[in-house]
Amino acid sequence: MLKIRNLYKSFGKVEVLKGVDLDVVEGEILVIVGPSGGGKTTLLRSINCLERCEAGSIVINGKELFKDGHYASKKELTAIRKDIGLVFQGFNLFPHRTVLENIIEAPTRVLGKTKKEATESALEILGFLGLTDKANNYPFELSGGQKQRAAIGRALAMDPKLMCFDEPTSALDPSLTDDVANVIKSLSTQGMAMLIITHDMDFAKKVADRIVSMNNGIILEQHIYEVAEND
Repeated sequence: MLKIRNLYKSFGKVEVLKGVDLDVVEGEILVIVGPSGGGKTTLLRSINCLERCEAGSIVINGKELFKDGHYASKKELTAIRKDIGLVFQGFNLFPHRTVLENIIEAPTRVLGKTKKEATESALEILGFLGLTDKANNYPFELSGGQKQRAAIGRALAMDPKLMCFDEPTSALDPSLTDDVANVIKSLSTQGMAMLIITHDMDFAKKVADRIVSMNNGIILEQHIYEVAEND
């Protein structure tokens, strides 16, 4: 689902990504851990076209997003980005819209679904996430864990092939992380590939098929290991 080769990204004279190689396969949950400033979030943002890289390549679901300083055309980028879901660290839900309205916004505007089609799909997603009774609530009426699940639901509504999570438990009480972990593991059983950035090693061990350590703009291959059990 994701293939990155020799990826470089700089901010001015500061080199943040220094030749990153990374693969994520269908149904895999890959977690990237490492200290702040090591390049994890920049890598995630680069995959989602929120940052532009200078060299290397990014291929998503067999489609070339970026190669050797050149990005796909605007039309191609739009198609590729439909395969990527992103759940932000701060949820980024629209505060003036209900949970249901948050979820149907992108499918109607971007995918061209009718409101009826988008609503039917959204209600299925809310059922899967255990949020059916919160469909008409506004974000301020939700707990942190419920907001995170609603944010996941909004990303799922676009039917992505690769889901990216930026620190999905950082704003949650530790007692709520199991809820998010269970949702993520359920998604992987449906074949969705996931890339997760986190500082929470306990959470990483609960969800990951593979954990990669990243620091100083590079993947530390000697720290890659397979998780034998998801406790």
